Amino acid sequence: MRTRDVTLLGYLAVAGVVIVMLAVSQAMAFAADDRTAVSLTYLRCEYKVNPLGIDVRQPRLSWQLTAEGRGVVQAAYQVRVAESEAGLAANPIWDTGRVDSDQSIHVVYEGPALASGRRYFWQVRVWDGDGAVSAWSETAFWEMGLLDASDWQASWISPDWDKDPAESHPAPMLRTEFTVDGEVVSARAYVTSLGLYEMELNGRRVGDQVFTPGWTSYDTRLQYQTYDATNLLQPGDNAIGVTLGDGWYRGYMGWQDQRNVYGKNLALLAQLHITYADGRVQVVGSDDSWKVTLGPIRMSDLYMGEVYDARFEYPAWSRPGLDVSRKDAVRVIDHPKDILMAPPGPPVRRIEEVQPIAILETPNGETVFDMGQNMVGWVRLKVRGPRGHRVTLYHAEVLDKDGNFYTDNLRSATQRVIYILKGGGEEIYEPHFTFQGFRYVAVEDYPGEPSLESLTGIVIHSDMTPAGHFESSKPLINQLQHNIVWGQKGNFLDVPTDCPQRDERMGWTGDAQVFARTATFNMDVASFFTKWLGDLAADQKANGSIPWVIPDVLSHGSETGGGATGWADAGVVIPWTLYLAYGDTRILETQYESMKAWIGYMQSRAGDDLIWDGDFHFGDWLAYNTTQSDYPGATTDKDLIATAYFAYSTSLLQRIAGVLGKMDDAAHYGALADRVKEAFRKEYITANGRMASNTQTAYALALAFGLMPEGQQVQAAGRLARDVRRFNNHITTGFLGTPLLCHTLSDNGYLDVAYDLLNQETYPSWLYPVKQGATTIWERWDGIKPDSTFQDAGMNSFNHYAYGAIGEWLYRVVAGLEADPEQPGYKHVRIQPQPGGGFTRARATLNTMYGETVSGWEITGGEFRLDVTIPPNTHATVRLPHATLAEVTESGQPLNAAEGITRSFQEGETVIVEIGSGTYRFVYDAAG
Repeated sequence: MRTRDVTLLGYLAVAGVVIVMLAVSQAMAFAADDRTAVSLTYLRCEYKVNPLGIDVRQPRLSWQLTAEGRGVVQAAYQVRVAESEAGLAANPIWDTGRVDSDQSIHVVYEGPALASGRRYFWQVRVWDGDGAVSAWSETAFWEMGLLDASDWQASWISPDWDKDPAESHPAPMLRTEFTVDGEVVSARAYVTSLGLYEMELNGRRVGDQVFTPGWTSYDTRLQYQTYDATNLLQPGDNAIGVTLGDGWYRGYMGWQDQRNVYGKNLALLAQLHITYADGRVQVVGSDDSWKVTLGPIRMSDLYMGEVYDARFEYPAWSRPGLDVSRKDAVRVIDHPKDILMAPPGPPVRRIEEVQPIAILETPNGETVFDMGQNMVGWVRLKVRGPRGHRVTLYHAEVLDKDGNFYTDNLRSATQRVIYILKGGGEEIYEPHFTFQGFRYVAVEDYPGEPSLESLTGIVIHSDMTPAGHFESSKPLINQLQHNIVWGQKGNFLDVPTDCPQRDERMGWTGDAQVFARTATFNMDVASFFTKWLGDLAADQKANGSIPWVIPDVLSHGSETGGGATGWADAGVVIPWTLYLAYGDTRILETQYESMKAWIGYMQSRAGDDLIWDGDFHFGDWLAYNTTQSDYPGATTDKDLIATAYFAYSTSLLQRIAGVLGKMDDAAHYGALADRVKEAFRKEYITANGRMASNTQTAYALALAFGLMPEGQQVQAAGRLARDVRRFNNHITTGFLGTPLLCHTLSDNGYLDVAYDLLNQETYPSWLYPVKQGATTIWERWDGIKPDSTFQDAGMNSFNHYAYGAIGEWLYRVVAGLEADPEQPGYKHVRIQPQPGGGFTRARATLNTMYGETVSGWEITGGEFRLDVTIPPNTHATVRLPHATLAEVTESGQPLNAAEGITRSFQEGETVIVEIGSGTYRFVYDAAG
């Protein structure tokens, strides 16, 4: 071969390499483009999508990234805000410019001061880790409410009546008329009341919210709602009609026929802003020109139900042209406006409908509809009959052992709805200012033969976005999870109530404290708890004590009361829980003084020895008890529990102070926590690690709260496990010990014992109620006893979410989806499933602030498979149990060849893999 030919071939070879390299480089570029084609979705302001009427003066903005591929991160962002959509590009009022940051949640608006009633539009774009910039997001907005008391031109008005406040009276209906005289651009209705309200405009309901204005600490915090009323107006004459109900303000609340907790007279404050195309703004407000009358709601009460006489319906009341010259006058009353606030949390709405599954005739001859689900809300009645005929509906959670309707556990709450027909055709009715907790509805005097279509269940609760889902290979556990979710639905009705059916329905702090973490897995509860914690701080006593219930209707108006540990500690535990779940530091800032005051109160009550004894506490409420002569019951000393929570909440406040950069406070509370722990150890733990109270709860508290001395944890955990075995794998804990028990066992080497507790089907256990047919969580382990009789009717709710706190263990341990306190809000996710208990499959999904996160495992054919999804702009540490590094594959590839994996290594019997965002499948031999 000639030299020239060799040279030519060389050139061709080199050229081929260049061509190949260019092709590979181009392909990699295309792959990178595919991997990092970021778009932006789910834009939120203060946890809400396009909120109407907020009053946060520096609102926080959040967004989610979506992208194909793995390892997608945000390197920088740019936010712009304007007073019009066109102004976003041309004339923004705030433009961050490029900010080199991976922050995509809780970005604080730092532009010019925001104005009352104004809408602000915003967009965001981001740069990814490769420097590529996304397109601008779709435009989102937020709209401010009325920020100052002076913005309210309307007056508080009340019916000019003199009625006995000791009784429930017919609901007053107020009205006014006004004229629209031009082209309307927009209209906003700002409305609140003392009591509850429903508003109509020109015969149409304003908004879809119910139980407005909600339940708050009315003396200092009263919510108003903002509605878009633009499409409800008409040219010329218009009319507003508003009906008021007793609600929480002056209805029955608590025990012993207590009424009028906050006041005796119902009142309305309403203001309609109409903006015309020519720039004029017309304000129609409540004043002394309004008229009032009585309508069809003859009685309505949260506990007692409703009496509705359709013969008194007044369809023209909210329509123009009505002669009201003979209707009663209203009077202007003096009530503060500086307590008004926009709702931080979600409104209560009709969420879903439930159809009955059967119509039963009981041995006592009652006609009973079985809804198939213990639910909260009411039933829609469909009926035909003669004018004046009465149909009565009674509501109950359970039937007795003979199959008869059972209402003894409702105590004084009647849960009775009476509908009086107007006649003339089919009538459809739903109650207005009452709700019931029930599965069964007894129907009395129904005209004709009722059918399954005669009643429809209307489920109501705070409109929280569903967040998570858990399912497994075990049907009973899946039903348990179903019951937990429905317990939350039934009791998260503007406040986290203990129960929804009897004469109580209060925001018990202890129930909320133990359940809060589970709640975050089921639903987005960030704004729900933000609102409630504001009431907690408002109702906190001057000495730092936190009431038993929030809003405080039990010691309302008194500077004493409350202060029960495990209950009042909600003031520290729940803000910390929201920080973990949502990365929310503002809630820590907002509640900080409240938390400090509570720790100060505990320290003052404990005294110099730091042992808190002598005061009232609920203790480990409803722990297992027995008539067994040689066992006094699982009674844990209340002073032990009180001191344990003193140590725990103080240590949490130390961490919170550190997060907020309050390092002097962190040092102070850290030292205090150490002293309390030492006092606890001296008082309640022997030299060999035995607890003074030999109960499951005592050991769980000491181990979970870090109170056991070094070197004694092993002995203590062993004693705890043996106690569980001694009771044949039965739980003996109450409200405070239950949420900690399985975690404490699995964290200390007794995963098998924790699973045996979870799987236990006989009393007392989580699955015992499931086997008894429960569809929600019970208040007591044996609400229905093994002999089919009932527990004490004085306290026996069948919809009481506290024991549902086991739900977080299903997510965090069984499925293995866990947050990292060092990078909260699931910025860094820990995927660490711990299979056992005969499960062959478990899967948890959770929509975090960043997007959907998944941990789902299955054992089949001798193979362990783990499916993981991590949203963009987050990363995760995956712990593969009983695995060998060389045998684990990801999507069929060895770990060292798989894309998106930044590190993998062996640690004992566990393989640890660090991954970026994306979807992964890890597979290895289940035998390890």
